[in-house]
Amino acid sequence: MADLLNIGLSGISASKTQLSVTGHNITNVNTPGYSRQSATQATRVPQFSGAGYVGSGTTLTDIRRSYSEFLTTQLRSTTALNSDVMAYKSQIDQLDSLLAGSTTGITPSLQKFFSALQTAAEDPSNIPARQLVLSEAEGLARRFNTVYDRLNEQNNFTNKQMTAVGDQINRLAGSIASLNNAIAVAAANGQQPNDLLDARDEAVRQLSSYIGVTVVPQDDGSQNIFIGSGQPLVVGANANRLEVVPGQGDPNRFEVQFVSGGSRQGITTQISGGELGGLIRYREEVLDSTMNSLGRLALAVSDQVNSQLGQGLDLKGQIGAALFGDFNDPSLAKLRVQSFAGNTGNARPLLNITDTSALTTSDYRLEFDGTNYTARRLSDNQLMTVTENPPGTLSFTDGSGRDQGIQLEVGTPAPAAGDVFLLQPTRRGAASISTVLDQPDQLAFAAPVRSEANGQNRGTGSISQPDLQSLLNLGSLTGALPVTLTYDAASGDFTLPPGATLTRIDPNDGTPATPPTFQSGQTNTYELTLADGSTLRLTLSGRPENGDTFNVAFNDKGVSDNRNALKLADLQNKATIGIDPNSPGTTGVTFSDGYGDLVERVGTLTAQARQDSDATSAILKQATDNRDSLSAVSLDEEAANLIKFEQYYSASAQVIQVARSLFDTLISSFR
Repeated sequence: MADLLNIGLSGISASKTQLSVTGHNITNVNTPGYSRQSATQATRVPQFSGAGYVGSGTTLTDIRRSYSEFLTTQLRSTTALNSDVMAYKSQIDQLDSLLAGSTTGITPSLQKFFSALQTAAEDPSNIPARQLVLSEAEGLARRFNTVYDRLNEQNNFTNKQMTAVGDQINRLAGSIASLNNAIAVAAANGQQPNDLLDARDEAVRQLSSYIGVTVVPQDDGSQNIFIGSGQPLVVGANANRLEVVPGQGDPNRFEVQFVSGGSRQGITTQISGGELGGLIRYREEVLDSTMNSLGRLALAVSDQVNSQLGQGLDLKGQIGAALFGDFNDPSLAKLRVQSFAGNTGNARPLLNITDTSALTTSDYRLEFDGTNYTARRLSDNQLMTVTENPPGTLSFTDGSGRDQGIQLEVGTPAPAAGDVFLLQPTRRGAASISTVLDQPDQLAFAAPVRSEANGQNRGTGSISQPDLQSLLNLGSLTGALPVTLTYDAASGDFTLPPGATLTRIDPNDGTPATPPTFQSGQTNTYELTLADGSTLRLTLSGRPENGDTFNVAFNDKGVSDNRNALKLADLQNKATIGIDPNSPGTTGVTFSDGYGDLVERVGTLTAQARQDSDATSAILKQATDNRDSLSAVSLDEEAANLIKFEQYYSASAQVIQVARSLFDTLISSFR
């Protein structure tokens, strides 16, 4: 009877455990990361009898979880990838809407400004039309400022989000380290602590949503977690940490440091995957270059407009004043240079813009070893050639000899050996643009030079209005004018007063034409260099007679002259951005095309991000479904198990009841 009783008791015990495991599964159906558990049974060692071996019941051998390391690893990696893409997409969607919007982008304001210039050029003496140009210029400057503010807000949000994500990473790293310790202790008896393993897997999965990780299992059941290029975030029961701090070169651009004990290592460029990787990737691929592109456009607009105004006369006959502020103001030039946090010197260099058409959208890193300067363009990591001429003034050219359009004034005190500087020529260009002209009559719409043929000429020769190519200053120009061109039939060319030169050129490329003398009956293009060094371009045509004269003089009657206004309006369609000084005319884009390229690039990246989001979301769902198909709890299945193990329990109890009845019958037979 005792054997039968023990068999029943073993069944009772096994069925009770099976019911407990089933109940545990049901109550954890909504627990994140929980893996369904099941109890494994085996027969006890049978007893030998004369007729053979008789079974002695059942025993529980293991309580295991439905788990696949491959599916868990797949889920972890797809979670990191999807979180990266979603963080990237959420930011670039906002940027795309900002830049391409009909009310938020730069294009509408740019078009309104040039439209106002076209209107004013039609009637250059019209004061209301001139006032509209000033208003639209102010609106354009404010639009640049507003877009920059939105981009700067995104940068600040990125910094804050990186800090918050870093805190979450440190919290989860500490939890994983604690779970590693608990698992190692619990696994010392040879059995796996299923719930602790599930909790750790879920913590690692959550960690992968913040940063890409590599998991390396250890013999004691713990897991080591590595990030970046192999930095150990968790080793056994010990956790290192990440710190998000202001950048060494640019404090407005936060960096990630890996902290282990007393050592620190910058790992920003090595991080990939997870929300942190997506934010860093967006900043490096999109945000930084967008701020630089927008700044370059603002600098080009202000430079080209101011330069053209400086080559004209206003309604008072004065040389044109600047419409936009000086972007090389020392207070602005100083902001373009960031000293690294570890610098030992006190140098405060100034970075001036020398040629806006040659500017790139890159930042630069400048190092000083105590004797020589080394510069590198960060967009493509290309080493620059640094030229110091005059002493204390640095210019930069790339490997093809292309000037970068910037010049650094080292100033005093000089940098110390080992000092490093971050040069950002265009980063704040859109923030600093502003209008400084408030008087409409000071807009220089008239050309400063006019020409006319002498009314007493006998021939049919004619002269065009001169096109000013370069100007030193108004005082020197007025001193060099007037200039009289006299046709000499004997030489077939024109004579000039001392100090002035006239060169017949090819109108296509500006090179000296062949033959160099005047060709009667044709349109001849000339470059006139005045005594002060100013240059004009004009045409002479027809058939002049010997002694005929043509006069080039200062334009003191330019109230209704719109030649410079037309040049200002033509800037809209002139290639002024991204020009290679070594091959002018073959490169460069207009203001509108420059901004359009930026919008197109962001739009393309946005479309790609949306496609990536759809793809990674589908992959993540598939990985989640694959893991759940094995590990998730099915309430229907567990309900069936409850009934099965309840019947199992009742049947085992019935075995005990039979054993008791048999025992009672045996005892009764001896009474």
